[in-house]
Amino acid sequence: MIFTKLILAHFLGDFLLQPTVWVSDKEKHKAASPYLYLHILIHFVLAILLLGDLQLIWVAAVIAISHLIIDWVKLQFQTEKDKKKWFFLDQILHFSVIAAVSYYFNEFDAVFFSNPIFLKYITAAVFLTLPASLMIKMLITSWTPVTADKNAVQTESLANAGKYIGILERLMVFVFIAVNHWEGVGFMVAAKSVFRFSDLAQAKQRKLTEYVLIGTLLSFGTAILTGILIKI
Repeated sequence: MIFTKLILAHFLGDFLLQPTVWVSDKEKHKAASPYLYLHILIHFVLAILLLGDLQLIWVAAVIAISHLIIDWVKLQFQTEKDKKKWFFLDQILHFSVIAAVSYYFNEFDAVFFSNPIFLKYITAAVFLTLPASLMIKMLITSWTPVTADKNAVQTESLANAGKYIGILERLMVFVFIAVNHWEGVGFMVAAKSVFRFSDLAQAKQRKLTEYVLIGTLLSFGTAILTGILIKI
């Protein structure tokens, strides 16, 4: 259970036991901030407590030292514009260290990569991300509603929001089908209908409504068909 315990220690130390004022002070003073070292000490103590074995104190030391190095690098190179990128990179690196330590203790191995069922599900999940997005986009491109300038789509939306919403909904539908909970698919269709199509109906944009409806049905249909095929 070393992996689970270290992940729990990380969540507690990095989120629950790190006030916002500490984060702000670290970003302002970087390596000179006392909160950086207090933060590392908390991770060290949490790792020892959750591991529950003083013979594994070296594991806690590895976690703490690597955490200090990763956080120091992030604080040195992070800017206001790329905070999001550094946040995710920071978390990936922390999880990678924990995974490496757990692998040292043979808590998991890569045997599952040779499992044909696992590979089949991973392949399907990857297909439902960008490949499916591009295929659906190509299918409905000829129906894209445009404004008077013939270039802008008749709607205001967050950049690439539709693409990511489509990816998330397809993956969720796929998961529901994989675990045999088809009612979840119905819930998602109903929820999206309420939030999406009601706004379009109020805007009285019939062409845009039809365009979104076609895209949504293709998205759900692709996910459902993939889920069915993967279970055959």
